[in-house]
Amino acid sequence: MRAAVFHGAHDIRIDEVPDPRIEKPTDAIVRITRTAICGSDLWFYRGQQDYAPGSRTGHEPMGVVEEVGPEVRHVRPGDLVLAPFAISDGTCEFCHNDLPTACTHGGFWAGMTDGAQGEAVRAPFADGTLVRVPERAHGNDALLDALFPLTDVMGTGHHAAVCAGVVPGSTALVIGDGAVGLCGVLAARRLGAERIIALGHHADRLEKARAFGATDVVDSHGDEAVETLLEMTRGGARHVLECVGSASSMQQAIQLVRPGGAIGYVGVPHGPAEEGLDIMSLFFKNATFRGGPAPVRAYMKTLMPDVLDGTLDPSPVFDMTVDLDGVPEGYAAMHDRKALKVLVKA
Repeated sequence: MRAAVFHGAHDIRIDEVPDPRIEKPTDAIVRITRTAICGSDLWFYRGQQDYAPGSRTGHEPMGVVEEVGPEVRHVRPGDLVLAPFAISDGTCEFCHNDLPTACTHGGFWAGMTDGAQGEAVRAPFADGTLVRVPERAHGNDALLDALFPLTDVMGTGHHAAVCAGVVPGSTALVIGDGAVGLCGVLAARRLGAERIIALGHHADRLEKARAFGATDVVDSHGDEAVETLLEMTRGGARHVLECVGSASSMQQAIQLVRPGGAIGYVGVPHGPAEEGLDIMSLFFKNATFRGGPAPVRAYMKTLMPDVLDGTLDPSPVFDMTVDLDGVPEGYAAMHDRKALKVLVKA
């Protein structure tokens, strides 16, 4: 079969790789119909994160089950399924407590098993990882496009809003205008925030943030952004969604959270550990700092009904669509800021 393979910085190729096969009785084989390129993929693509040459890429799978192991009970061949970016067994202490990203036996796509940017994948712990797509969505391309972001960015934006404690009538500040930040705007609106401020650096993305429900947008950098936002919020926002992961964005979140407020951080950290965070400010603000890899599998049951009834549609985060052969072009487009998020369709 064919799949995207990392060969080095700025070098993704479509190679022939071994077909996936059932290796354990809890496995399933899934033929990919939709996948995507994630902003977090750009870290290794740009050479800013260690990634072994020859490794498969992609962690957002949606497709049709072709084969299952003898111990799989909840999915069967022919089922249309989607899966979160994390693999989980569904049986351990953490899975039972809606934290599948901490699964005792789990892992992540393209690390524990095949990458999702290919023709097919082996899905470990199929019963715990795969989620059936309701039949009412089958054959409805627009609805499937809207459901697909539940594999990662929509669930991650929702996690930021939940960790930030967004409640009806509140003011929420979303730091970052990437796909996760935009989904954070959607999530804050869904949870009832009355005022949603989006901070970013790209006019076209901030316009999309407005379409998603942002009441205010701020296009500025560094100290200027902090000063503007402190004035707009009269001292900071009670609910801050950090959706980037850089040292500067996390520091902005700490500067902009209101005393007694909360920061929900979901941007994969790159830089904060080395440069340090202003923990003392968090301490004296009595501010909560909560987040991490989104338990997307647990959130699917909450978010899917809203997508199915048309009240939640994160599909506009995709502004470029390619087939498998177009994956290298998609990486380059996202790296060059010519695309926000790339959808890959079989």
